[in-house]
Amino acid sequence: MSNEIPEAVRDVAELEELLSRPNPRVVEMMKRLDGDLMVIGATGKVGPHVARVALRAIKEAGVDKKVYVVARSAMDKLESEGAIQCRCDLQDLDAVAKLPKVKNVVFLVGFKFGAEAAKSQTWAINALVPYHVARHFQGSRIVSYSTGCVYPVMHVMTGGADETTTPEPVGEYAQSCLARERVFDHFAEAGKEEVLHFRLNYAVECRYGVLYDIATKVWSGAPVDVTTGYANVLWQGDVANETWMCMEHVSSPATIMNITGPETFSVRWAAKEFGRLMGKEPVFSGEENGMAYLNNSAKATGLFGYPTVSLTQVMALTANWIMNGGPGLGKPTHFETQNGKY
Repeated sequence: MSNEIPEAVRDVAELEELLSRPNPRVVEMMKRLDGDLMVIGATGKVGPHVARVALRAIKEAGVDKKVYVVARSAMDKLESEGAIQCRCDLQDLDAVAKLPKVKNVVFLVGFKFGAEAAKSQTWAINALVPYHVARHFQGSRIVSYSTGCVYPVMHVMTGGADETTTPEPVGEYAQSCLARERVFDHFAEAGKEEVLHFRLNYAVECRYGVLYDIATKVWSGAPVDVTTGYANVLWQGDVANETWMCMEHVSSPATIMNITGPETFSVRWAAKEFGRLMGKEPVFSGEENGMAYLNNSAKATGLFGYPTVSLTQVMALTANWIMNGGPGLGKPTHFETQNGKY
């Protein structure tokens, strides 16, 4: 299958193929990486693509590795594609203890939207579940998804938070995400496992994400609030591939890696660009205050290279998808939030 990026995505099947297309660097890495793989939290927005990238990369590499996928609900589609599904209530320590021990683990579990109204659930999923996993997978390499929200809200003139920026989480969601990191840190610092904190801001694709949120407002004529006037994003296919590339950068104590695109773009500019692509005149509300969750990804870009799907390509794909009636996931990102309440 061609590795070229199409000018437009025709349907969900083509989009899913594009989002799970393995980077040649991941294919080569699979030849070097020892041990089987596991994706914990394989039923979310990103998890299925992380699993499929691994399955396809292993096949292209011609190596013999198992890919386990773990979640509470069924993952029959992934199983039909070659994964081994393990249904598990991750809040149950005894259930987690029965999972097969695997050398390379990606941990994707988290609770964000609705966190403000369900604080105890937020902490249980974002802090208790990581303890269960970290305790069980001693001796493993673990890439653990985190968020740029553990950093303070940054002014655009700072260039965004880098890996040396001291966390200052705002609100209980972000605080619980830092707790997740600290749980894995506890085991990594004791030399019991190698860990990388995958601080992501923000994954995007044609059906979901910051760009989709902006584009749908432009298309419908709804006002685009530019108070939070800047953002960083990364094509979800690149997110999935960089997840596996990070497996060779785990360490004890843990490594921190900011994951996003190299550009910090203006929300106002993005809305105007969508307006040009869609033949619409964007409507704006608010005024930029210069502040946002901004993630400086110079470290990751230096290691992994420029995204395979550029910012302007993602915007063109997203605009075309919306104009042609492509479905959305119905999950606004609330990227405009600056007070930490989700």
